[in-house]
Amino acid sequence: MKILKTIAFLALATMSSIPTMGQDLLARQAPIDRKMKAVDSVALQRLIDTETYYDAPSADLYDDWDNMHAHSRVAEMPDSFRISLRNFCMPTDSRVLTSNFGARWGRQHKGLDIKVYIGDTIRAAFDGKVRVVRYEGRGYGKYVVIRHDNGLETYYAHMSKQLVVEDQIVRAGDPIGLGGNTGRSTGSHLHFETRLCGVALNPALMFDFRNQDVVDDYYTFRKSTYQKESQAATRLRGVSGVGFSGDNDEVELAVAAPAASYHQESRFHKVKKGETLYSIAKHRGTTVQAIMKLNHLKKNTKLRAGQILKFN
Repeated sequence: MKILKTIAFLALATMSSIPTMGQDLLARQAPIDRKMKAVDSVALQRLIDTETYYDAPSADLYDDWDNMHAHSRVAEMPDSFRISLRNFCMPTDSRVLTSNFGARWGRQHKGLDIKVYIGDTIRAAFDGKVRVVRYEGRGYGKYVVIRHDNGLETYYAHMSKQLVVEDQIVRAGDPIGLGGNTGRSTGSHLHFETRLCGVALNPALMFDFRNQDVVDDYYTFRKSTYQKESQAATRLRGVSGVGFSGDNDEVELAVAAPAASYHQESRFHKVKKGETLYSIAKHRGTTVQAIMKLNHLKKNTKLRAGQILKFN
């Protein structure tokens, strides 16, 4: 009887220990499983991103992938092409435009200039893949070019710092750089371009910076009507009162958005050669301190001809 009791006890103890051992094994495996799950998720996401990119409309427009040249070389523009503007992000939250797309000072200005300050975050407008990250001292300064799934390529120029690398997959809204004043620039701003097959299109056809929105879910480019549509977009969403001939020293913004960061009476002064903060303040009926505060300037800041300053 004593032996039977001993055997029964040992059997019961063994059976009760099995779940505990199983739990210990699961506990030891759990960190490994979580790690493997994370690795699988990253690999899977990369695969999805790659397949999405190569299945996107952009794959039908461009013959190659070039990290050396800013402007894509494509044999011919399509007669028409539908561009999805959904799932976008405004590249900056600034609502102030300082220069339009089109003829300016005897040459073509192939983008919009948006007032930003050094260090402001610049974001990717759509999902896509970074094609060019370079510096051009006599032009774009520090710039980034992104080819998007919708067929567009966007350019972000004059930045103080680039935050992405070539061939990197980005999502709409990802930080890609910081506002700056590098290259051929007269004051900190973002030069923003939208190109299709290497040809610059007026960003105002698609982006409304004053209202921080795109103009519609889609934009259809048509060779036959593009010029008229571009001119109309500039009248509706561009800068009013800018003298592109170079002799107008004041820029007045008719801001449409009620929540705009600059109210309707805001005025801007375009710096002429030889002008100083003191002479501008005296001419505009304000103070040096006020201009410095409005434009985040320091006393030793050197002004350059063509620079845009807010004075009230």
